Amino acid sequence: MTAPVTRSRVLLVVRYGLLVLVLAAVVWALARNWSEVSRELHRMSWPAVVLALVLTLGAPLCTLVGWRVLLTDLGTRLPLAPAASIFFVGQLGKYVPGSVWTVLAQAEMGAKLRVPRRRMAVTGLLAIGLGILCAGLLGVVALPRLLARGSSPVTAWVLVGAVLLGGVLFHPRLLNGMVALGLRLLRREPLEHELGGRAVVLTGAWFLGAWVSAGLGVAVLVRSLQPDASLADLVVAGVCGFALASAVGQVSVLVPAGVGIRDGVLALLLVTFMPLSAATAVVVVARFLAIVADLVVAGGGWAWGRRHHLLGSEG
Repeated sequence: MTAPVTRSRVLLVVRYGLLVLVLAAVVWALARNWSEVSRELHRMSWPAVVLALVLTLGAPLCTLVGWRVLLTDLGTRLPLAPAASIFFVGQLGKYVPGSVWTVLAQAEMGAKLRVPRRRMAVTGLLAIGLGILCAGLLGVVALPRLLARGSSPVTAWVLVGAVLLGGVLFHPRLLNGMVALGLRLLRREPLEHELGGRAVVLTGAWFLGAWVSAGLGVAVLVRSLQPDASLADLVVAGVCGFALASAVGQVSVLVPAGVGIRDGVLALLLVTFMPLSAATAVVVVARFLAIVADLVVAGGGWAWGRRHHLLGSEG
């Protein structure tokens, strides 16, 4: 029993240590270039920031709908208000070092509404996995530009490859097999219901919509500082690049919410057509707006949850 506890503590120390190092590197980079970055921030128009915030808010809303589709297909149909409370409050767990806090929070809140913890946990894990997968498939379009470190055309084979890969990875038989295997390894009973093809397609569509909405928010910020940016730059580096950077950040489970990782990859894509100071300003504002959006929707979910005893120790 001592060895697992010791490993857990060591891993927790590593996670917090890595977070501190990443944040220190980000702060140092900002401080070194702050005079140039601050000028770019002053150039950014308020209407663009407000529009970017609205588009950023669309991401968690679309993700909620996709998550609810999964939960419904697995056997529990929650009304929109309690579903939003569980999902949005639980999502704050991504800002804690680790990889399961979101799922654990959602499972505990769902249990108060008599949703089996296993079903809620599987829904949460599937949502995380499918969300990363959708971001990766959309972000494949930006991968050639990232690797070339410059403007690179999107070739047909990249698009065809992404579509074919998505068709394979999103196949319900594969997803159900992975869920069943995971439950067997954890020595848990299988789910009462398997995922259907319609639910998988709908969830994927909503998750893609979430990434596109957030990416358009980045594109609006870019256009505010770089009015001569081409449509290809805005779509490939802004929308698809944001999805790619987010996928890389979420895969980096040791760093909460991909802090520093997502921002660095996005900056590398943006500097292919705009100055580093402007790219840094976009990254800083985009991160800030994402946090604001999460807090806004979580605040609404928390208020509803408190009124209906989904939070704390009340039964």
